[in-house]
Amino acid sequence: MSADLAHIRQVMAEADCLFTDAQVEAAIDKVAGQINAELAESNPVVFCVMNGGLIFSGKLLPKLNFPLEASYLHATRYRNETSGGELFWKAKPEVSFIDRDVLIIDDILDEGHTLGAIIDFCHHAGARAVHTAVLIDKEHDRKARPDLKANYVGLQCIDRYIFGYGMDYKGYWRNAAGIFAVKGL
Repeated sequence: MSADLAHIRQVMAEADCLFTDAQVEAAIDKVAGQINAELAESNPVVFCVMNGGLIFSGKLLPKLNFPLEASYLHATRYRNETSGGELFWKAKPEVSFIDRDVLIIDDILDEGHTLGAIIDFCHHAGARAVHTAVLIDKEHDRKARPDLKANYVGLQCIDRYIFGYGMDYKGYWRNAAGIFAVKGL
């Protein structure tokens, strides 16, 4: 069953732009600079968390000026809904990272359930160190693990339901050029 496209268009028409395309691109440049300074000698395996991390990874990877292995994994709690449920693995990593540094690239650190489970998975599978890069760190006090912090953060964001740059609203608007908040959410 496909979404009501009129509703999907209305959501974008009424959305609040929290960060413009230029602001997001500047944040990605900042994150790339930090990663280049800290991980250039570590020979990392870099994982894009699908689908949300796709655009951030695609913009970030060409800015990393050192050798790395790139792959992906797909773990989600949302499954095109607006609230998260149980962690569901669609594709586990296929590249070995035993005794390797791992960099996880994801769209958002919200409550942290998904990112925390991915970090735990990497540690249990033998990673030497796990680093995380997120485009958005949402500001609220509902973090699943208070100690969970991303190593690299593009932008801090207020606690709204947001979409764009890989984040979706009911499966749509991942392609939005900017970060937008749904009216009333």
